Amino acid sequence: MAKPGERRLQILQTLAEMLETPKGEKITTAALAARLECSEAALYRHFASKAQMFEGLIEFIESSLFGVINQIAGEETQGMRQVEHTLSLLLGFAQRNRGMTRVLIGDALVNENERLQARINQLLDRLEAALKQSLRVAATQEHLAADADFSGLANVLLCYVIGRWQLYAKSGFVREPLAGWPQQWPMLYFACLSQRPEALPASGN
Repeated sequence: MAKPGERRLQILQTLAEMLETPKGEKITTAALAARLECSEAALYRHFASKAQMFEGLIEFIESSLFGVINQIAGEETQGMRQVEHTLSLLLGFAQRNRGMTRVLIGDALVNENERLQARINQLLDRLEAALKQSLRVAATQEHLAADADFSGLANVLLCYVIGRWQLYAKSGFVREPLAGWPQQWPMLYFACLSQRPEALPASGN
């Protein structure tokens, strides 16, 4: 018999697998129990509600991402390299975890408890803050202008990541997030280094 911790993990893994088929069966505790060949009551011995199961997935995402992001910040001294590694991590995590990509973009949380989307919003805010900090480090190393709009840049980079996540999920997991990354990172990199608003053509009225 599986230990309680192992059973919780099995439930979360099965939920993530079910989320990999966006047009598949509706995610209900009954469907999840059927997939696990157990009763709904057995599920509730490990999780008080379906919302708590989703929270378990979000906690896994948080610990997986920020564990590596903290490692990157601790081991990589160059700010721009931190940014590169962090973006690559976020794209790669989604590519390896299809079901959790749908959680990250909120697609799997529609009609679920609203606190779940709030939790994802907080996670995204933390990711943006991590990118902002790396950009500040890059500025101290003169790889970025000291008066750069760090918040704006971090938001642009996060929007790029979320866009890749969206394309991946909405394409039925065909358009992989890491596809073209070696070519796209230099584009993002040089865009960050070339912040010269005076060089932009004036917008028309």
